[in-house]
Amino acid sequence: MSRLFAITRNMDEIVAHFDVDVPVSVEVPSETIEGTQGLIVFEKDGIRLLKSIPWGFPRRTLKMRKDGEPPGRIGLVADLTNPLWERIVVDPRYRCLIPLTHFANPDGPKGEKTRTWFSMNRQPLMAWAGFCKNTPDFGPVFAGMTMTANEKIRPFNDRMPVLLKPDEYERWLFGSIQDVIAIQFRAPPAADEFEILHTRDRWQSGTPPGKALPRRANDAMF
Repeated sequence: MSRLFAITRNMDEIVAHFDVDVPVSVEVPSETIEGTQGLIVFEKDGIRLLKSIPWGFPRRTLKMRKDGEPPGRIGLVADLTNPLWERIVVDPRYRCLIPLTHFANPDGPKGEKTRTWFSMNRQPLMAWAGFCKNTPDFGPVFAGMTMTANEKIRPFNDRMPVLLKPDEYERWLFGSIQDVIAIQFRAPPAADEFEILHTRDRWQSGTPPGKALPRRANDAMF
């Protein structure tokens, strides 16, 4: 999947939906890309908390280390056996829920790509299965797990977020590694559960879905 998602609901709705025990005074970001702030929900000592932290774990290749380059960021968890994730995914203390209402994929030719947003038509707030950790390089960060995309999303990208239903939140936060594997490798949500918003907004525009300029069926942009 691409590296762009958004929340169009307000903080009160987020707190209520995720049963947050200790709300915090943070802004709901209009969009999140890797390296910018996103919201996560997690539990500690039986209390459900909400925080705003950057999206993307530190990633440093051997070449980057050799050249003395600073780490980059990686915010998508696809291969659970990757050494970057293998210790994190087995431990429930690193699990979190990532609130979102939309995720995006680029559409159109190179240099003219626009934002196409996806949302669930009967679930105004979604939870993306995530991981979070306090890292030496970037401090607290989070990443989201991906899965095979369904038929509606596949023309844009072969991966999509692992989206959880409300009755699965506890299983995700406290389940075993077998639960994590089962959730990632299950069939994706049905295509007819999703709505697509095709827009005329350029990929780098920063325009959130709530302010998107819809693309008409007869638009001749491309």
